[in-house]
Amino acid sequence: MAAAKSPFLRLFTYPGAAGFCLSAVLARLPLGMMGLGIVLALNNIYDNWTSAGLMSAVYTLCAALVTPFYARLFDRFGQRRVGVTALIVQALAILGFAVGAMRRVPLGVLFVLAALMGLTQFAFGALVRTRWAWVLRDDKTNLLNTAYALESGLDECVFILGPILSAYLATSVSPVSQLYLPALALLVGGLTFFAMRSTEPPAVVRMEAVSQSAADHSPVDAHGDVLPGDTDGHQGSRSALVYPGILLLVVIFVVFNMSFSAVDVSVTALTKSMGREGAVGLQLALFALGSLCGALIFGSVKLKGSRWRYLTTFLVLLTLGYVVFRLVMDNLVLLGLAEVLTGLCVSPIFATGNLIVRENVDARALTEGLSWLSTGGSIGTSLGSTLAGVALDQFGPHGGMTIPAVVTCCAVPLALLGWARSRRRGMVVEKTENAQ
Repeated sequence: MAAAKSPFLRLFTYPGAAGFCLSAVLARLPLGMMGLGIVLALNNIYDNWTSAGLMSAVYTLCAALVTPFYARLFDRFGQRRVGVTALIVQALAILGFAVGAMRRVPLGVLFVLAALMGLTQFAFGALVRTRWAWVLRDDKTNLLNTAYALESGLDECVFILGPILSAYLATSVSPVSQLYLPALALLVGGLTFFAMRSTEPPAVVRMEAVSQSAADHSPVDAHGDVLPGDTDGHQGSRSALVYPGILLLVVIFVVFNMSFSAVDVSVTALTKSMGREGAVGLQLALFALGSLCGALIFGSVKLKGSRWRYLTTFLVLLTLGYVVFRLVMDNLVLLGLAEVLTGLCVSPIFATGNLIVRENVDARALTEGLSWLSTGGSIGTSLGSTLAGVALDQFGPHGGMTIPAVVTCCAVPLALLGWARSRRRGMVVEKTENAQ
């Protein structure tokens, strides 16, 4: 039966999977709207790309700073227990920024509000990927690869719809109207997600009062059951960054994620210079459409060999695609075609990074490990929007569009280093096993 053989359809045979997956998509809508929404609102108010880029950078950088903190809370105390309160505060912060922008408060006040809005963010994508790892914990057929590819594809659906909504609302309703919808989507999708208790991974907590746990310092879940894993007494409190390759992977995500915000800001400036502001949402959506197609292809195949090899390969292809962006940017049709083809590499990069984390990080720190990738991405996004904003003010759209290829090229040697280290660790493990 064809349906039974489809790995994507097999995912949704697990009880509750469709519910938490779809509600998480709605809760992630701010990812596709807030960055461009801030740029559009601020540029319309102050007519300054540098200010708009810096404002977006403040928001994303503050979010990056607190993401690992929230992630450790989720791992330790559970998704619902932490998430409901954080969700409500986050939505209120977004509404506060929207009202401040609408009333045209002083720029300094908007920077403070943007920082507050960022400090209330957490990585929803990490939560849903942790749920998939928990639901598929007994699967032996490589479905987690499919699930992570699916989530990367759904992220791209958000980035297809988000820019279109932001651009439409900003140009057809008001320059700040696109800031209200994300708060509503976050509340509806997020509260629905956290209400689904059957698929929620157990919280890892320390119950020192339990005699056996106190004696051997083994981590236990919320029901008092000792969890499997290392028994060195420190596993539950170890940062995900100490696991092999994770810190380097985060640095790679910082570097190449600079390209995405640089593309967003540069394409926005390009369409404005052409008098085609209304096309910015569709233009950016084409890039995300290519990434969605890449996710569907990537999730349908079984990976063989090193995940680092795949990561390196896709980064090289992405760099070449950005070079084409720069060459054809004066023709929006050719640029759109290049965006679709180059976008095929994007979701596989994110899915591969998440799989590297899943393979190397203990399950009790998985949310933190996945969130560090979101943190790296947020830092890269903030740096990219700032760098592109300065380049746009100094050199125009052509200068801004040069940034993506440069920064992604810098990520390639880092990925090669990670691949070499991974091969070296594999050889050491193999020698140890043969010696035994």
